[in-house]
Amino acid sequence: MRLAGRTAIITGAGSGMGRAMAELFVAEGANVVASDVVKERVEAVVQAITAAGGGPTGGPAGGKATGGQVAGVVADVSKVADVNRMVDEALSRFGTVDVLVNNAGIMDRMLPVDEVDDEVWERVLGVNLTGPFLTCRRVLPHMVERGKGVIINVASIGGLEGGRAGAAYTTSKHGLVGLTKNIAWAYLEKGIRAVAICPGAVETAIGVGGVPSQAGMARAQKGMVTMPRVGKPEEIARVALFLASDEASYVNGATVTVDGGWTSY
Repeated sequence: MRLAGRTAIITGAGSGMGRAMAELFVAEGANVVASDVVKERVEAVVQAITAAGGGPTGGPAGGKATGGQVAGVVADVSKVADVNRMVDEALSRFGTVDVLVNNAGIMDRMLPVDEVDDEVWERVLGVNLTGPFLTCRRVLPHMVERGKGVIINVASIGGLEGGRAGAAYTTSKHGLVGLTKNIAWAYLEKGIRAVAICPGAVETAIGVGGVPSQAGMARAQKGMVTMPRVGKPEEIARVALFLASDEASYVNGATVTVDGGWTSY
């Protein structure tokens, strides 16, 4: 029960790493607002957590819940109105936002700069970078008022290196690492921690975002042979749990690489 009595918002919680985090956080006592842009995914994760013993808002499932509660919210994090509604829902149902996990993200088909059109650029940065900015901007005043809070931004080793994805995705994740560090320093004396998780390849539904660029994929594959293995969503979720808990009280402004050693080469 490392998160007992706390409320966490997790974006992109309908599948992959976000869903694993939602399930684990509830099991560890947190009330979780599980957000995703796809309604069916939101419903599925809420049902799964409820079936496992985590209660939906309104009460524990069958009175048997051993962890926290879960509420589902359909939201596109690139839209201000959706972000505001998501945070308002968390505050209305649970009263606080103690942990924010910006996990929602999309890929860019491995497009190099000369193949990126305006629509792809704006959509990828909108979800991967503007989205976390909007959610952070919305929850930080609340966290400052309470004198505590944890922000976890799920970046990528693509935010540390240059050849793991296309131009838009790489730029967005580098920006997210920078945003994390800025928040960590700016709010250091306000009792707020901000950290970035940089996963390697993980078993999720993200894919490459559609039909990949032949040129971009060919360049990215040059380094694929050095990848030790593909990680599991649960492995990333356990890192997020540690960072969200008081056990990580001295971890702030850090980028935590979780890639099986891939970037060690």
